[in-house]
Amino acid sequence: MKTRSQEKAQALKMRKGGKRIACLTAYDYPSARLLDEAGVDLLLVGDSLGMVVLGYPDTTHVTMSHMLHHVEAVARGCSNALIVGDLPIHSYDTAEMALANAKRLVAAGADAVKLEGGVRQFDKVKAIVDAGIPVFGHMGMLPQRVLEEGGYKKKGKSEAEYEAILEGCRALEDAGVFAIVLESVVAATAERLTEELEVPTIGIGCGEQTCDGEVAVISDLVGGYPWFVPPFAKPQADISTEVTKAVRWYVDQV
Repeated sequence: MKTRSQEKAQALKMRKGGKRIACLTAYDYPSARLLDEAGVDLLLVGDSLGMVVLGYPDTTHVTMSHMLHHVEAVARGCSNALIVGDLPIHSYDTAEMALANAKRLVAAGADAVKLEGGVRQFDKVKAIVDAGIPVFGHMGMLPQRVLEEGGYKKKGKSEAEYEAILEGCRALEDAGVFAIVLESVVAATAERLTEELEVPTIGIGCGEQTCDGEVAVISDLVGGYPWFVPPFAKPQADISTEVTKAVRWYVDQV
């Protein structure tokens, strides 16, 4: 018998080529509750919290302790959306480690887990899926490898890069993922991959309408992190300015 988490993941998988999937990151109780009540399909407790919540320069500083803390908070505020917890860097170096840490995220309240990479992650993904835990794949630009690659670089610019990404995605499909994030993949390549793959693709920085869904960092959407806004972000609010105004009013009143 499938668990509720598996049923929710399967429902999203079945939307391949149909109603597009709306995903946002969430890191705490109030944001999770607001996003869930607004109808978001998937809440990603991403290791991006290392940058936009904890102030680190990249995601390579995030630990399992950080992830568990924030997954627990998000789970308290979410009733409907699928909650995905990121496995942080070096938490899935082996299949045994990947499964153990996936179970910890689920115990904290996640419905599914996400990890980065393709072919070399096959055994890890399969071990987690075989244990009954849904897995969200991640291909294209991999933030946990930013130090190795010397920065954030657009992927899929050549036929060889397309083939490499496709090979990784195929490995993830074979291992049993329910969907795959494509990050910073050129639009034409993202569209080709979406057409080729059997599971839904969820794009970020891949152009518009190229994937089966989109994921965005919540602070990029609402203007909550003014110090860096990705070029592909589409802010729909400016809460940082509103917070500054409210605090200055408070200081003046005091």
